[in-house]
Amino acid sequence: QVQLVESGGGLVQPGGSLRLSCAASGSIFSINAMGWYRQAPGKQRELVATITSGGSTNYADSVKGRFTISRDNAKNTVYLQMNSLKPEDTAVYYCHVDQMRYRWYEPPKYDYWGQGTQVTVSS
Repeated sequence: QVQLVESGGGLVQPGGSLRLSCAASGSIFSINAMGWYRQAPGKQRELVATITSGGSTNYADSVKGRFTISRDNAKNTVYLQMNSLKPEDTAVYYCHVDQMRYRWYEPPKYDYWGQGTQVTVSS
């Protein structure tokens, strides 16, 4: 069974930086898009950024120019570099994989989530 293991959250002052990592563990043949979502208290989960296996990226308007998503396909890992953090970035950040194959001859499986990592931006 594949798991998404996140790390890198924590407490940071406004204007600071954090780097989140998410590694897909287990026997994996291929992964399609990977991404990050976040959920603040009392709010719905929202898209932060996604990246395809080919490297195409998509960002929420609120993080463009401050956050950078990247991935290492050999390590089945996705990263989120967060700079110029603001208090409104405070949330639990979740890693997501939309489609994964365990074996080349097996049909894809969909919609995997990590356990979430807390990011708090406060002075």
